[in-house]
Amino acid sequence: MSNSGVAYFSAEFGLDESLPIYSGGLGILAGDHIKAAADMNVPLTGVGIFYGNGYFQQRIDEGGSQQHLYSNIDPEASSYPVRLVRDAEGRPLVVDVMMGGRQVYAKALSVQVGSVTLYLLNTDVESNSDADRRLTDTLYPSEQDVRISQEMILGIGGARLLATLGIRPDVWHMNEGHPAFLTLERIRMLSAEGVLFETALEAVKASTVFTTHTPVPAGHDVFSIDMMDRYFGDYYWQLGTDRERVLSLGRVGDAFNMTRLAVSTSSKMNGVSKLHGEVTKDMFHRWMPHIPRQDIPVDSVTNGIHIGTWLANGMKELFDRHLPSDWAVRTAEPDVWAAVRDIPLIELWEEHQRAKSEMVRELGLPLASSGGGPLIVGFARRFATYKRALLIFRDLERLAHILGDPQRPICLVFAGKAHPADGPGQELIRRIVELSREERFKGWVYIVENYAMDKAKKLVQGVDVWLNTPVKPMEASGTSGQKAAMNGVLNCSVLDGWWAEGYNGRNGWAIEGATDGDLEYQAQQDSEALYRLLEEEIIPLFYKRGDRAVPTEWVNLMKESICSIAPVFNTHRMVSDYWHKLYVPTTVRGKRFAADNFEVASRVAAYKQFIRDNWSGVRVRKADILADHSSRIGLNKTAFRAEIQLGAIWHKDVRVEAVGSDGDRGIWKAKLEPVQQHAKGLYVYEGASPDVSINIWKANVNVRVTPISPDFTTDFEMELTTWG
Repeated sequence: MSNSGVAYFSAEFGLDESLPIYSGGLGILAGDHIKAAADMNVPLTGVGIFYGNGYFQQRIDEGGSQQHLYSNIDPEASSYPVRLVRDAEGRPLVVDVMMGGRQVYAKALSVQVGSVTLYLLNTDVESNSDADRRLTDTLYPSEQDVRISQEMILGIGGARLLATLGIRPDVWHMNEGHPAFLTLERIRMLSAEGVLFETALEAVKASTVFTTHTPVPAGHDVFSIDMMDRYFGDYYWQLGTDRERVLSLGRVGDAFNMTRLAVSTSSKMNGVSKLHGEVTKDMFHRWMPHIPRQDIPVDSVTNGIHIGTWLANGMKELFDRHLPSDWAVRTAEPDVWAAVRDIPLIELWEEHQRAKSEMVRELGLPLASSGGGPLIVGFARRFATYKRALLIFRDLERLAHILGDPQRPICLVFAGKAHPADGPGQELIRRIVELSREERFKGWVYIVENYAMDKAKKLVQGVDVWLNTPVKPMEASGTSGQKAAMNGVLNCSVLDGWWAEGYNGRNGWAIEGATDGDLEYQAQQDSEALYRLLEEEIIPLFYKRGDRAVPTEWVNLMKESICSIAPVFNTHRMVSDYWHKLYVPTTVRGKRFAADNFEVASRVAAYKQFIRDNWSGVRVRKADILADHSSRIGLNKTAFRAEIQLGAIWHKDVRVEAVGSDGDRGIWKAKLEPVQQHAKGLYVYEGASPDVSINIWKANVNVRVTPISPDFTTDFEMELTTWG
């Protein structure tokens, strides 16, 4: 056996358009993640699924309807060679997973991405039934039985594959909730070695990291309890506990939620932008209602992009001439990118024009592609309703006037796929096709079919403005705008996801419409803000030409965009953040919990069980704000006193805080310390916060009691709190 650093599990990986085992942003991010890990020599192994038919090929018929075409992926055609994994005897390596009372087999394939090996499982194995051979044909199937089967193959089969290969990761990283069954399989493996369930759970949790990309509860995979019983009926007992305890790890209401399972079995969790981290706290608060949202233990690591994948060749050559010679391995250093400011305006502009011309030619757009061509605005992404592809069409007459100015022409280029089961998303495509055929929009609105990585590259490299109009805060991060920015394309976006961090007022435009109200009101306000930006800022600036027809102010914005965005929103910085914030501490914690025959994991499991057994006896019997004759409490005075009944729980095993708000300062906390024991299990706590001065006439104060331990990774690991 060999320790291999990080095992990175994802349902999809977007490495190249020639290997279409991805559907969109999640897969592209996963592909960029492992490419950056390879660049940086991070010890990482990828695990995913080889979808025999990949994601569908999109065709748009005469009526504007999306057609879904599937064809077998040819591994030989991939830019990244796909090889069959063989055992020591040269036979194809196969793992098996029991599901629904039958044994399903999966072969393993591998793709080498620099120093990183990506393993992909596929059920097209002769020993399977015809139906089971097709389980891994397509990505994100609509049928729940196929979906749960795929996730069992990914999580359970993936964990078994690594064990068969002799790979023992220090850190298990779940990219979204799809692979979360891997935590159950790791518990099962430990149980088979004689480790008790609760101890195994703590050991698994200590070495697991979970990244969520979804900002709304509806986006998470959920399976009925009946379905779980059908597929896991022969599996529950193998974990060394009963059915109810296993289901409790993912149960939300009357269903089993994969994100909840991931949360229950991870020691580190993160969202994919700062704003998304806060949104995720709101979402997880529904599962932890006794914990204030700001205390929900979710960190954030903002997504980035792999510059080597997405940068236009001509732009790379330009950077080679003007940036430090080693710029490509120092992409996270702002000083490296500062040299962009010294690139002659004409060189940067002409390079962008070359990329624009290539895009127009490659995508077959009937447009002039020289510097005298139209301003091109690109909107390319998955067609989901929350992304609001039709926002710019809200006022058709006004838009027609904007696009049809013969002195300052502008055209819109759309691209993207809607999931085959997403009727509303497909309707967006049909409507754009319909509008593009109206006389007033002919020649100004285009839609490019079969959006994939190759076309995405041309678009982010060649358009002039990248448009992003999601309903805030439903864009977890988004990365297409980052790809555009690296190529000198300017962003015009709602302040959501990564753009809430990236926008500085000088590197693009923010659509600052409504931040609250119903969706109709938001759409009205946001569209008005977008039209104003186009009419008053974007179009005039683009057509304000100087010497040699160069839009000097526009190109200076391009420079600012590259300088401010490139060093921050790239995967070298992102993987470095994962390494320092999540991987290193999780490695240390995981090894500590597993050492000496799981001594720490066993101790923590026993401690948690003791707390759970006795927590019902914890009560806040009395709570007071202490004050003198004035209306405000001095900074150095004892402000709070509480009587706490702890029963059998030791007073040093809890944290007691006064938590409240006086309407002026927001929510604040003050730690209270035990100062007196009235009786067995009954303590008096007092304390004050040195940086909080409270208006006692407005104060709304509660006392919170929480179990603590130096072995916990977060302050609220047990999700237990008593208030009074």
